Amino acid sequence: MRPRRLGLLLALLAPLWADGGFAQVETPCRQALALGLDVSGSVDEGEYRLQLDGLAAALEQGEVLRALLSQPDRPIQIAVYEWSGPSHQRLLQDWATITDRTVVASIANRLRSTARIKADPSTGIGAAMIYGQRLLSGRKCETRTLDISGDGPANTGPRPQDVRYLSGFDGITVNGLVIGAGDADTDLVAYYKELVIHGFGRFVEQAADFRDYEDAMARKLLRELSGIVVSDLH
Repeated sequence: MRPRRLGLLLALLAPLWADGGFAQVETPCRQALALGLDVSGSVDEGEYRLQLDGLAAALEQGEVLRALLSQPDRPIQIAVYEWSGPSHQRLLQDWATITDRTVVASIANRLRSTARIKADPSTGIGAAMIYGQRLLSGRKCETRTLDISGDGPANTGPRPQDVRYLSGFDGITVNGLVIGAGDADTDLVAYYKELVIHGFGRFVEQAADFRDYEDAMARKLLRELSGIVVSDLH
């Protein structure tokens, strides 16, 4: 090969060469999904377990598992954290790329083995949203989704209705999974629709109670992963 052609070839290959070998081409990610679980004072020990174990079981449901693995060339990335008051957000599962069943099983096992720790008992939805946004900020995925589960309205910290319009939320969809109907003062579904959810395709799923959390989470995941999400403009 002539020197000039060889030089041109090496110049073209140079971007692929790293540390003595060819650099791996990063697999495109179709969705980054951050799941925030409410562990405030209104959630007792049994409900804590129903929530974490319910998410683990939902991820392993056959239909959800098939949706997670449906496009291996464009995988899903998942992270899970718990939240209560403004001073408590704990990462339970750092970002994991869902490439096969063993990754899902690993996440499920981690959730089932997670023990509760003492935390601020108040309900800081706005702070939980900020934490989730920061988790998602570095994800180079086609879509970025933040899911906030909760059994009551915010009572401390920044207000969710103010937080969701911060510049960092551009391009992030915030969905809600409400647990229960609320109380005499607050219709929880209406509260989340009006003040919490945000972005294109946003929606609220409802669990009747913590025992229904697994099935409600599975419904929500399927709706998000299918890509058939109708925007709620109300």
